[in-house]
Amino acid sequence: MGSDREVEKPAQKEKEIKKLLAIAPIAKPLAGTKLSKRTFKLVRRGIHKLLRTRYLPLFISCCILCVIAGNISPVDVITHVPILCEESDIPYIYVPSKEDLANAGATKRPTCCVLVLTKPTKGELNQEDQEKLKEDYDQVVSEIRETTSSLF
Repeated sequence: MGSDREVEKPAQKEKEIKKLLAIAPIAKPLAGTKLSKRTFKLVRRGIHKLLRTRYLPLFISCCILCVIAGNISPVDVITHVPILCEESDIPYIYVPSKEDLANAGATKRPTCCVLVLTKPTKGELNQEDQEKLKEDYDQVVSEIRETTSSLF
């Protein structure tokens, strides 16, 4: 008889396939598996703001990265977000799942957009945390730029 892990693998692959099939056609540049994990780690460690899209123009000026879920329905909810990011010269990336994005942002509600901010809204970060956040940010942004440059 097979172990539990062998039984879980086909079910996990089915979930991944369903996630990929639900992605909107405008979700480009879409992060791969490694870039998604690094982006979620940055969101988890960074200062982030989970937003309803109507508040996006208020916070876009102080953010350094925008992470957008690719499986939002209807797509019209997020179609303006990449345009705002490009106008403000902010790197953005789509990730496959709104549920995974919500988990990275420490909330149970599926989330369509997360902004990583440059400074906390309250208090200060110590120097060590700022340096680590900057290193993670630089690595993720360089990969996002590579992904974006291959599209255009």
